[in-house]
Amino acid sequence: MELSLVIFTVLSQISIGLAVMLAVRQWAVSEGTAPSSFRFEWIVIGVALAIALAASLFHLGHPFGSPRAVLHLGSSWLSREIVVMQIFGILVVVALVALWKGSANSWTLVKITALVGLVGLAVSGMVYAPPSFPALNNGVPIIFYGLTAFILGSAFSSYFAGEDKQPLLTQILTISLIVGLVINLILPSIWLSGGRVMQMTGAAYFGSALFWLRLVVEFGLGLAVLGVFRKIPIWLPVLLLAGEIVGRIMFFTHVVHSAVNIGNLY
Repeated sequence: MELSLVIFTVLSQISIGLAVMLAVRQWAVSEGTAPSSFRFEWIVIGVALAIALAASLFHLGHPFGSPRAVLHLGSSWLSREIVVMQIFGILVVVALVALWKGSANSWTLVKITALVGLVGLAVSGMVYAPPSFPALNNGVPIIFYGLTAFILGSAFSSYFAGEDKQPLLTQILTISLIVGLVINLILPSIWLSGGRVMQMTGAAYFGSALFWLRLVVEFGLGLAVLGVFRKIPIWLPVLLLAGEIVGRIMFFTHVVHSAVNIGNLY
């Protein structure tokens, strides 16, 4: 498990998810200066992204050589990811300043920032979908990363939204959890019907106690809580964050590399 990648991917997706949910809720703000809670929300978005980017450096063998990683935009998804995330970070700062000053065009910046964030999710997903991981070389990471952004984005956004927007966030979170539950049940089954390496990945997921614990606690309990309370309790986002961290750990440890078959005959 690469702990630095777990931190980078989860925190960056929280940051993007919050930006997207803020854009969805934009009509909750009247014309003029945005409430201080929205300014604080942008600060949280920026801090989460900054920690994520800092954590990503620890994945590199030579962190001080990281600027060279942007030199291969034409062939490397990693280079594209770095550039898009940097653009997203710059837009977060610009949007925060614009909101702080009550700029008339601040919500246009919010929308653009959210859109760039969604592009970042797709690009980041492609980084972790190489041919050497048959189970992931099909866009699956984009689905996983998008679900994390929408689940945690809508959950933590409840800390900043007004009462009138809580039902909207609850609905988004409920739908995201249902989709997440279905996908996490179906994908390992699909992997079991694939080639040898994909079968090993599916077996690793279904044979993992973490997999079943996450299904019960994050998705099962999460949906039950939303069904009973009809809103997002203050403690639920933390529970969902723990579930997503477990899911990301499985993503980096349970997916089998094609090199496992080198030297083996079947």
